[in-house]
Amino acid sequence: MCGVFGIVFAENRSDLGEYLVKASRKLVYRGYDSAGFATIKTDGSTQLKKGPGKLETVIEQFHIQKMSGSRGIVQLRWATFGEPTEANSQPHYDSDGDIIGAHNGNIVNTSSLIEAFKRDGYTVRSQNDGEMVVHAFEKYFNETKDPLLSMQKAQTMLKGDYAFIVGHQHDNHLLAVKKGSSLYVGIGKDFIACSSDLASLLQFTNKIVDIHDGEMIYYNHEHYQLYDLFSGAKIEREPYLSPIKVEEANLEGFAHYMKKEIHEQIIKTRELTELLNHDPHTLDETSKILSKANRIFIVASGTSYHASLIGSYYLNHIARLKTQVVIAGQFNEYYGHLVDNNDVVFCVSQSGETKDVVNVINPIRDQKLCPIISMVNIIGSSIAHKSDITLNIAAGVETSVPATKTFMNQILLFLYLSAYIAKQTGAPEAEEVFSIIGTIPELIAKTIEQDEEPCQALADTVISKAHDLYCLGYGLNYGSAMEGALKIKEVYYRHCEGMYSSEFKHGPLSIVEEGYPILFPASPSESGMVISHINEITVRKGFVVLISPYDEGYARNANSYIITPNCHHYLTPFANVVCMQLIAYFSSVLSGYDPDFPRNISKTLTVD
Repeated sequence: MCGVFGIVFAENRSDLGEYLVKASRKLVYRGYDSAGFATIKTDGSTQLKKGPGKLETVIEQFHIQKMSGSRGIVQLRWATFGEPTEANSQPHYDSDGDIIGAHNGNIVNTSSLIEAFKRDGYTVRSQNDGEMVVHAFEKYFNETKDPLLSMQKAQTMLKGDYAFIVGHQHDNHLLAVKKGSSLYVGIGKDFIACSSDLASLLQFTNKIVDIHDGEMIYYNHEHYQLYDLFSGAKIEREPYLSPIKVEEANLEGFAHYMKKEIHEQIIKTRELTELLNHDPHTLDETSKILSKANRIFIVASGTSYHASLIGSYYLNHIARLKTQVVIAGQFNEYYGHLVDNNDVVFCVSQSGETKDVVNVINPIRDQKLCPIISMVNIIGSSIAHKSDITLNIAAGVETSVPATKTFMNQILLFLYLSAYIAKQTGAPEAEEVFSIIGTIPELIAKTIEQDEEPCQALADTVISKAHDLYCLGYGLNYGSAMEGALKIKEVYYRHCEGMYSSEFKHGPLSIVEEGYPILFPASPSESGMVISHINEITVRKGFVVLISPYDEGYARNANSYIITPNCHHYLTPFANVVCMQLIAYFSSVLSGYDPDFPRNISKTLTVD
């Protein structure tokens, strides 16, 4: 999410704005809700033009192509800290207006930094974390007048992952930093540029310098020097000619966005955990409202509904809150007339624009029936604006239509919220759950490393030859099964029905014949009931594929076993769903389909 680009020429260029526009258009895919452009001329004069909305609207409104100068910075921002407004858009000035900078990433201690900078007399103009990076740099630059030393000191104040580009009006260099977020360097004939996105550089030059995590680069139009961000030691690294074509660059070596985004779940779950650890205010308010509620209706559609099934399990078992998950399109007909001010409606939507969910919110909001809490990926969305409290899953943009990392961050946020509420009420499981949450990124990474090949083999030998199959789940992993079935339907175009496993014997069992495939994501904690349900299938010669951490009973009873890394019961959906995503992905690709753009469906559904 977000993207930043900074370029340096030797002299003022009348076409600098055109370069910035071209770069910005290559950053769009990363997701954004505001855009900003800054230029610095050789005499030190600056221009800053920015605002919320579509990129092309901002470009046209501010005549960006006509901007000139020797240095330029462009940033496309996807809102996390501060709503999408002009003030919160990036880049940002420092207090005096002689330093300008922008970032990509999240500074998770933004709230405390805002208070500290205001207290110390800095001019704070927004709620945005990018401005905090500028002020941290400003603080030490005012003391040292040394940009490198200033950035070394500034990073000690900043908690989170980010890339940052900053410039002073009377220095013909830019300084860029990579700390846990993407950043690339490109060497042109008469310029040097840095960018969050390789494609934005490759349209201008294929001469690339690698910049590694924990490094900074100080550059003008013809010379660059790399430094260690923490020690300040110089680093020597030569450029190379990239063989990657512009259209391939955004994929970063992956064949499809779906595969890339499955892998991105590692970093996105880590980033969300860091955000939650450092910003308890929203969780406090949410906890208070949910704890007082008589009934909690969780309302969602599609993948968000499946995440909500898992989320409801967490809230019921860990926080001890009675919740009911309702498909958004059913809510008004079944429950709309029953809602009163003792209830809470908890709306979950990836896009924040899902029409079925908006239809639930509108009458409740208009009649002020009860509090509305939402969980979304787009903080400036319609559902966010209509809610009393909004929880941000911070999964970044998903270019591939099938949801992957948004699902993963939704169930992570549900788990974290459940533990948070449990801690407030003194429930015994709270500390145990908090102790395992930090292991989720590593669990996802281990699952991909360990199970990618078995999932591909299964897709090749079993799934890609099946025209019809079921995906069953019990207890906590019912939501995992439903999501796995949806992924296969979305990208493989075969009927795969998700079902609660104990229901399978009530009719659907009749479909089983020799070799009929059944996928079964599970947990060893559920083995007693799950083994019974497996045997109902295998005695009729069905083919059961078990997906779970190792369990001896599962190994004896399943026909095939994809063993996920050992983990706590509450974490099994994280590993199991990664495997289901991989199975669906490989089944799609092996069948010659494009998993990123499945037919007939859209990323954001705004129709009834």
